[in-house]
Amino acid sequence: MENVEAGSIRVVFITVPRGEANKLARGLVEQRLAACVNIMPKIESYFWWDDAVQHDEEALLICKTTDAKFQALMAYTQEAHPYDLPEIISFPLTDGLPEYLAWVCHETEG
Repeated sequence: MENVEAGSIRVVFITVPRGEANKLARGLVEQRLAACVNIMPKIESYFWWDDAVQHDEEALLICKTTDAKFQALMAYTQEAHPYDLPEIISFPLTDGLPEYLAWVCHETEG
């Protein structure tokens, strides 16, 4: 596999209702928008919404993708996500196993 710059890989966090996590994760991988999605199945979120503190039980998706696929991943998630304003935040990767980084690039090429 090719040599890949760590900075071209992104880790994306998406919170989602627990019952929607598997469907969204599978869709992101099937569409080749993410090479891998890990599901942390049980998180609790507190946040401001509708002028009040809200509390939800959610899942956290941890997606591995590339800079080139991030905008498409975000668009797909906004379309498929049940929330009006889904949390989609991205972090550039600063380092990683070169073979793994190459795999992420390879699996999101399609």
